Amino acid sequence: MKRFSWWCCAWFLVCLAACADMERKPDPGPAKPTPTAVSPKAKPKIALALGGGAARGFAHIGVIKALETNGIVPDIVVGTSAGSVVGALYATGYDAFALQKLAFQLEESSFKDWALFDRGFLKGEALEKFVNQQVSNKPLEGLKRKFAAVATELASGTMAVFTVGNVGQAVRASSSVPGVFSPVVIRDKEYVDGGLVSPIPVRAARQLGADIVIAVDISARPSGKHNQGSVDILLDTIAIMGTTIGAYELRDADIVIRPEIGGLAAGNFQQRHDAILRGEQAGFAAIPRIREKLAARQ
Repeated sequence: MKRFSWWCCAWFLVCLAACADMERKPDPGPAKPTPTAVSPKAKPKIALALGGGAARGFAHIGVIKALETNGIVPDIVVGTSAGSVVGALYATGYDAFALQKLAFQLEESSFKDWALFDRGFLKGEALEKFVNQQVSNKPLEGLKRKFAAVATELASGTMAVFTVGNVGQAVRASSSVPGVFSPVVIRDKEYVDGGLVSPIPVRAARQLGADIVIAVDISARPSGKHNQGSVDILLDTIAIMGTTIGAYELRDADIVIRPEIGGLAAGNFQQRHDAILRGEQAGFAAIPRIREKLAARQ
């Protein structure tokens, strides 16, 4: 009798389980994909490409003032000739107002270290020393912003982009106008002014990883006036070369800023205040175009 009761209980439990399985389970509905996290767009890298133009390079300071006022801070700075001087100081941490203060204190005579019986009438050592003092003797790779100085390798005529090593030496090489400054020897190679191959260093800025390149063109077309001296002829020749080569290179820039530097002599340091003002005006005029480019990349 006990065995019969046990079998009855077992049979009842089996039936109960079967009935439970027969109950309709709720419909889980259509499959839903797991939402994936959307990574924010990377901030575009902005490069400031500062062209050559001797004393007209003070206009670069005005452009930087306009950019800083509007919160536009470059990640990369590349300079040729005069642009390398301003660019190196800016990359080391000088803001626009500090650059302007320094510009007003400069004595042109402090850069004139005369060379006798050499391939230029200025050595350029004074410029190298000045730059190294201003950057506290930091190397190129130790500056706050990524910076490059563009020069021309004399033997091959190719572009040289200095991103490591002695800042003053690189700037000196970038600024050594043939016939005016003696060529600079670095690691057994001679270098002269970068404006011969890259007057506005847009290509170098791209090589350093720039997404948006803001180029500042301070070159001037030849005046057309009859030149009396050899230096005048040399500067006119370089201006012609710079116009032709620069026009080709500027096609790869996103924004080109051209301060109205007509009438400003390349060798006249006394016009520095006017040059800075014209650079500032051109910089402010370019802000809407820069914002448009930035918005399109964000």
